[in-house]
Amino acid sequence: MTRDRDEAGRPRNARPRDALGRPLARTGASAPAVDDPALPPTEALRRAQQLLDEGRAFHAHEVLEAVWKETTGPQRGLWRALAQLCVGVTHRQRGNAAGAAALFARAAENLAGHDSDRDDVPVTDLVRWARAAAAGDGEEVPRIVRG
Repeated sequence: MTRDRDEAGRPRNARPRDALGRPLARTGASAPAVDDPALPPTEALRRAQQLLDEGRAFHAHEVLEAVWKETTGPQRGLWRALAQLCVGVTHRQRGNAAGAAALFARAAENLAGHDSDRDDVPVTDLVRWARAAAAGDGEEVPRIVRG
């Protein structure tokens, strides 16, 4: 089997997914995969929040993951932690409470290592949210961007 690739030869997922990010048959009728190139950071945050608000946490994770993979330096870990939050929400939406709790705890730990409230990301609030979510409490969807 060959892997889907973009024009530059990088792996890209062309397989369609359902609303919770589960892969569908390649001939299935659904929204196309979201495995697009990284958006600029501010736009990625806003798009990911919109997807979270729509109940599409897996797709929000894909948006944030693209930025994480394109980022170097100290901000890389922040983008990874934001993607982990969305994966945690995805697990919760799929009914996997243990997987959700593990991802929320990991995201909280990874977020805690970053400066508070950078780049329109309310880091302090997200750490608090992720810790509550890991314990099974809190709101359904995190606010990953201010405003």
